[in-house]
Amino acid sequence: MKEQKQMLDYLEEVERKAGEILTDRQEIVSLDKRRNDDRVGMRELQKQNIEKCWITLGPILIKIPSKKAQQLLVKDQNECDVAINKLRSDLRVKVNELRDLEHTTPVPGLMLKPLSHTEMSAINKLCGKD
Repeated sequence: MKEQKQMLDYLEEVERKAGEILTDRQEIVSLDKRRNDDRVGMRELQKQNIEKCWITLGPILIKIPSKKAQQLLVKDQNECDVAINKLRSDLRVKVNELRDLEHTTPVPGLMLKPLSHTEMSAINKLCGKD
């Protein structure tokens, strides 16, 4: 009976962690869609030279100056970028935790980070590229 309870607790923990991973991935997709919509809106505002435009803020439709609308879109896009990056870094940790629960090896290369601009410049100089 005790073994069954332990097995059930183990399966619940694995399912909970997998659910968190799937939820985070869906949140990344929705934030990326919102970021793309912001980019489309900014592009349209740049194409059209109008002083005021209509923008939706939740369920409200208001008319504001185009410059202010662009600032709001840029701010929202930056917030989306920050949220996506945070979710992606948390997702890596959660995937490794799930792999630990499943008693499998961590995904190779999952925790890799890209080289910074200065590191890449140093490597290019060593290779003779400028």
